[in-house]
Amino acid sequence: MLEIVRNHRRLMLFVLLLLVFPSFVFFGMESYSSFMNNANDAAKVEGRVITNAEVDNAMRMQSEQMRQALGASYDPRQFENAETRRALLDGMIQERLIANEATRLHLTVSDAHLQEAIMAIPAIAQLRSADGKFDVDGYRQLLGAQGMTPEQFDARMRFDLSTQQLVRSIAATDIIPASLIDRLIAIRDQQRVVQAVTYKPADYAARVTPDEAALKAYYDGHAAEFAVPAQAKVEYLVLSADSFAQGVTVTPEELQSYYEQNKKRFQTAEERQASHILIVSPKDAPAADRAAAKEKAAKLLAEVRANPASFTEVARKNSQDPGSAEKGGDLGTFGRGAMVKPFEDAVFALKKDEISDLVETDFGYHIIRVTGIKASETRPLDAVRAELEKEIRTQKATKQYGEAVDQFTNTVYDRSESLKPAAERLKLTIQTATGVTRQPNPALGQSPINNEKVLAAIFSDDVLKNKRNTEAIQVGPNTLVAARVAEYQPATTRKLEDVKDELRAKVVAQEAAALARKAGEARVAALKQAPSDEGFGAPLTVSRSQAGDLPGAALEAVMRADTSKLPAFVGVDLGANGYAVLRINKVQEGAKPDAARRQADIRQLEQIAGQSQFDAYYQNLKSRSKVQIIRPATAPAEG
Repeated sequence: MLEIVRNHRRLMLFVLLLLVFPSFVFFGMESYSSFMNNANDAAKVEGRVITNAEVDNAMRMQSEQMRQALGASYDPRQFENAETRRALLDGMIQERLIANEATRLHLTVSDAHLQEAIMAIPAIAQLRSADGKFDVDGYRQLLGAQGMTPEQFDARMRFDLSTQQLVRSIAATDIIPASLIDRLIAIRDQQRVVQAVTYKPADYAARVTPDEAALKAYYDGHAAEFAVPAQAKVEYLVLSADSFAQGVTVTPEELQSYYEQNKKRFQTAEERQASHILIVSPKDAPAADRAAAKEKAAKLLAEVRANPASFTEVARKNSQDPGSAEKGGDLGTFGRGAMVKPFEDAVFALKKDEISDLVETDFGYHIIRVTGIKASETRPLDAVRAELEKEIRTQKATKQYGEAVDQFTNTVYDRSESLKPAAERLKLTIQTATGVTRQPNPALGQSPINNEKVLAAIFSDDVLKNKRNTEAIQVGPNTLVAARVAEYQPATTRKLEDVKDELRAKVVAQEAAALARKAGEARVAALKQAPSDEGFGAPLTVSRSQAGDLPGAALEAVMRADTSKLPAFVGVDLGANGYAVLRINKVQEGAKPDAARRQADIRQLEQIAGQSQFDAYYQNLKSRSKVQIIRPATAPAEG
């Protein structure tokens, strides 16, 4: 609804321009059309637009996928921010450019390859029943829930597979010489024996006695550390399908009807356990050999029919199926679609303990005995009642939510002076949040008010200064939020006299760290002139993949150090943790990886090299293509 309102305003502006500047229609139309389009565009790739709405949808889909994957540990701030949005836009631009190139190169995918790829998707593979039949209606419903028809999905999959051909072909062009692989592995696994001593700031803190001038100097130079950000007390409404679900009732009649409509979901196909005796006789074997095999099978059939209890022993001694002979011919339990058709047809035509006639397949002649039948079952309504009630409740709530969206959106916009009209109309509770800041506040946790899009709206001029409601903002699937500022405290800086204790601690820490660094640097200089092991800790063997107790910065310094002359000494500033002095005593080769590890290393290096090759190709492709970033993806699109 808000987009309709905005478009209406644009139309009124256009009409006004026509009235005031009639010539606008002749020489200004193209310019104005470009303005209207660009207002909602994020980028253009070879003239094709990527809209802000497309980026928004990609953000929502990714965020929802992570919400489902992470559950209670999901934090929207990790996935709904400017960096994520920028990465998504970059990915969409890359996808468009690669797609254009695949089209230019006329890359295609066969129907057989397409079908194989589609059936490899687990959600679709599940639509094939045990008897091999494919649920076409279920397939259409599955795609329909994603807003696609089978034809659209086929086209999308064919398109994706063709672009993957291009990506794989480029990544596979880089070949790493074996000698280079061995060298890289040796560098990675190289070990260095080191000793360390750390000069800690705490040991120098007693020497630091900052005066008033030092405190003021630090205060003046680090004002941001003592800033109190602008804060607001915010009232807000949440419209979500979940809120409707609490008031939804499910009648017995609705439950029974829904169960009947979905009964297939709760059915298990019939399964059978069978044993067999196989006399091998390939289809292309000479006629005499096939006749001999059939005669042998017929004799065994007569034997087990005369004495059915001997079937297991006869199978163990005579069956030529190595997989089941030692188990007395037992093939286990299986449903339709697991065996070749003549064998399957025979199995499912037999009664329990009945022995078949000779069954001919491409493998030879079979004698089959059904040893168990697990009938098709349908879970009763009582067993799935809770599951179905939840589904019906969700569907009803989602429908009610959909019907309420326009009312909510329009009311918070039209009655922008208060949230009460919307709350009363839709029976919602006005909630309150304090300590709301321009950036997400960890203290507010996963509150919907802590969403970056909501915060941007709350601190906009229209809401903050004009005291209006925000627009309805989508913060998740089937969830809208509208807010207004109840109280506002501008950003301030704490006074010097109020933070003296904090100031003193900061100055002492800073100066003590400087003294520790100075002492450490002096020790390194002295050791380079006169090597010594005095004061160092126990030897520690480290490598690029095994840091031991060394901090990351110290390990990096050790592995980068020049070891042409040993012992070698390096110093590393660890900031608040002090200054580390490291003595490198020995350099030694790591253990050579076994064959399996080496192959894994080669694959990893090839993947890295392939990705590097593709990145270079993509950068070249991008440089010779027309790519325009219309709206930098540093924040969600407005509205």
